[in-house]
Amino acid sequence: MDLPLSLFFSFFALLMIIALAVVAQRLLDVRFGAIRTFLAGLVAFTLAQPLLSPILASFGERPPGGGPTAAEDPGIGALWVLFLIVMCVVLIPMVILVLAEALIPPGSIPGPLEFFRSLRGRISRGRRYSQITRIAVRHGLGPYLRGRGDRLDDRTGKVRLARSLRAALEDGGVTFVKLGQVLSTRRDLLPAEFTDELGRLQDQVAPAPWEQIEPVLAAELGGPVDTVFAAFDRTPLAAASIGQAHTARLHSGESVVVKVQRPGIGRTVARDLDIVRRLAATLESRTRWGRSLGMRDLAEGFAAAIREELDFRVEAANMAAVAASNGGGVTYPAPVAAMCTERVLVMQRLHGRPVTTATPEQAPALARDLLDCLLRQILVEGVFHADPHPGNLMLLDDGTLGLLDFGSVGRLDGSIRSALQRFLLALNRQDPLGVTDALLEVVPRPEDIDEAALERALGQFMAKHLAPGLDSAQMFTDLFKIVSAYGLSIPPEVAAVFRALATLEGTLVRLSPGFNLIGEARAFAGRYLAEKLDGGTLKEAATQEIAALLPMLRRLPRRVERIASAVEHGRLGLNVRLLADERDRRFVTGLLHQVLLTVLGATAGLMAVLLIGTEGGPVVSAQLDLGLFELIGYNLLVICAILVLRVLVLIFRRPRDTL
Repeated sequence: MDLPLSLFFSFFALLMIIALAVVAQRLLDVRFGAIRTFLAGLVAFTLAQPLLSPILASFGERPPGGGPTAAEDPGIGALWVLFLIVMCVVLIPMVILVLAEALIPPGSIPGPLEFFRSLRGRISRGRRYSQITRIAVRHGLGPYLRGRGDRLDDRTGKVRLARSLRAALEDGGVTFVKLGQVLSTRRDLLPAEFTDELGRLQDQVAPAPWEQIEPVLAAELGGPVDTVFAAFDRTPLAAASIGQAHTARLHSGESVVVKVQRPGIGRTVARDLDIVRRLAATLESRTRWGRSLGMRDLAEGFAAAIREELDFRVEAANMAAVAASNGGGVTYPAPVAAMCTERVLVMQRLHGRPVTTATPEQAPALARDLLDCLLRQILVEGVFHADPHPGNLMLLDDGTLGLLDFGSVGRLDGSIRSALQRFLLALNRQDPLGVTDALLEVVPRPEDIDEAALERALGQFMAKHLAPGLDSAQMFTDLFKIVSAYGLSIPPEVAAVFRALATLEGTLVRLSPGFNLIGEARAFAGRYLAEKLDGGTLKEAATQEIAALLPMLRRLPRRVERIASAVEHGRLGLNVRLLADERDRRFVTGLLHQVLLTVLGATAGLMAVLLIGTEGGPVVSAQLDLGLFELIGYNLLVICAILVLRVLVLIFRRPRDTL
């Protein structure tokens, strides 16, 4: 065969493959990917010849007596037979597309470009998986990752496992240390043995060499360090896993602290966060404790928080937002906005000493200022410092408190703040019913909850912790136990509040031993209640509510008069529009379409079976021994197959369309 003829047949074969693919897709009335459709046409073209050769061979044989073949017979029957054969060929790619839709849904297999693009990441992640697995096995955590660990009922075993977990997280690096620190605040999820042990995690590490830090500063600030700053101390003031802080002086003479992100930390954290999400999904699907903790949601919340912590612009905005609130006796460092970038944060330097050096005479007032500041941030402003541990506090030279490190900041919307306000005020009144109602507004309400039992438990909680002279050290632990016992899931933003308050509790005890946390919190609630009930405040609130109601009140008499007139004259009616939403109409139309296709397909199939089994009738092809009833039956069978395939492809495609 010469080259032109080969090219002609190749071009003809390509046209046939494309035609088969296009016709199959049109008959199914569903869009498929170009590669998937072309492969279906190619497979159909390849299978068509071996499957249909016997039929075509018998179709072309001469009958006894030397008459013309069926292919040479110009009758209508022969044309219908040829049409039937063509439709059988078209059915092949349709079946392939439907099977591929059911067995290999779109997106389940990455394309060639995506595969090669992610190959390097897969290799890197595989190495990290291997490293993490070795760390877990070395610390005895292998059985627990497989969901086969021993169930620990005694405290000794829990403490031993908690120590192993802490050691493994420390060896895992920055992301896993941060994960352990977050879990240490979730006393509603983990036993006290684990939260206490994970609370000892520290991310203090050796500082990065100046040779690695200087290029980051020059790239982010747009020039050499000696040009941007009047003076810069190359010895770090402090170093952590994500960044390190240096002191400097601006050309204006102002002393500042420069926080610089470690080089390459973003890639490391991104890779580890991907691993954390995959591990969380595995633990949730394979272990009971993973499902009970909701590991997927925990991992996603943690990933969002640490991504924010990696962007120093977010921290600068947090500093500005918290500073805008009423700080009282607490000072916040102001960011130098023009010099804050994603990897560099320049802020005002506060001069002072560690807060733990405060004298016994200073400590009670400082503790009261800190408590009042944080409660006001949470309940009034809605933007609060989520990690008020002693390392983030300073005793300034003027005797006031300074609050540092705004990488972890919580935010609350108005509805959550209102519920927390009612919760605190009900605690102040020792009202179990009010506390229960406010708590169920803060957390998602389960469908089957015994509110009476929850109210009694909260009443006992208040009797235990709110009586004068009682120790409040176990207050948050007992509250978390109640939340866990009644199946209440705490939203992440509310968990951040409890985390901040639990951290604040430990800070206040360390700052001022014997500090009456409950009494001071109730005093704050009393002052806040007095502010809410102030005459001017009530008048302003009433004015705002009346202003919002005035438009409705002006229209109300006319509407009442119209309703009364319609009732009096017997013309009152209701106008209800069914399926007014376009989405509802599309759903009902699609459902009717699918039902109609199913009925038509079943009817065509039943008629095909009856006609194929019917004997007699006109003969269409003596060579094939094919009668008219059989030919009609076979065509109806093809129509039935097409309709059934359209229904099946809609069934397989619908779940992904509605996500």
